[in-house]
Amino acid sequence: MNKVKTPWTQVNTVIDTDAPIVRLESVRKHFGQNEVLKSIDLDVHRGEVVVLLGPSGSGKSTLLRCINHLETIDGGRVTVNGEIMGYQQRGDVLHELPAAKIAQQRKSIGMVFQRFNLFPHMTALENVMEAPVGVLRVPRAKAKARALELLTRVGLGDRADHYPSQLSGGQQQRVAIARSLAMDPELLLFDEPTSALDPELVGDVLDVMRDLAAAGMTMIVVTHEIGFARQVADRVVFMDGGVVVEEGHPKDVFDNPQHERTRAFLRSVL
Repeated sequence: MNKVKTPWTQVNTVIDTDAPIVRLESVRKHFGQNEVLKSIDLDVHRGEVVVLLGPSGSGKSTLLRCINHLETIDGGRVTVNGEIMGYQQRGDVLHELPAAKIAQQRKSIGMVFQRFNLFPHMTALENVMEAPVGVLRVPRAKAKARALELLTRVGLGDRADHYPSQLSGGQQQRVAIARSLAMDPELLLFDEPTSALDPELVGDVLDVMRDLAAAGMTMIVVTHEIGFARQVADRVVFMDGGVVVEEGHPKDVFDNPQHERTRAFLRSVL
């Protein structure tokens, strides 16, 4: 058990560091007749970097969105810090929580999307300040100081007053990462964060993610960046057809895959 103090809290919170921060148990998800996730089981521990690999349509992004209840599940359960995400159990039945309670649960989870989703009428600094001020009620002066610190951390301290239209795609994505960090999340979810970037801009974003991993941030990353997965991931999970085909240490999965489907996928991307 550890005591963790966040930049916005005044008291220490006791966290069981031995329990998984994320646990998926028999998670199923349908879109109409299409079963996208087929009884997924997965644990992610605090400080772990887990990379989800697989072809398009394999269920990776849907799985990520189920973790923070951007998608509802059709079976099983998702727990984050031991709390059922999006639902309350009454007897043997799960009942969906009110939107306000779900929003409260999401405060500990940051998410970085393919598209940056920055507010175009706000500067980089204002984008990063928005949620701490509006959601956490952090005083503006304190939120501004923290936002400047985070922009500097992602290499954009000199771009704080720039609007999204004045930034490159890679710079916008780094602002989006700083914005997620501003809520002091315990978990960061990345949904193909470099797929919308020109190739020469990818490296700067991956460098920020490497620094986060080195600092101990718990991360679940959907990506096709095999080099990043090999260097940074603690565990690689290969998905196809809505199931986990193979998972393990990057060296094992990449150098000695056990399943033909994994081998075929790696041949196609390497």
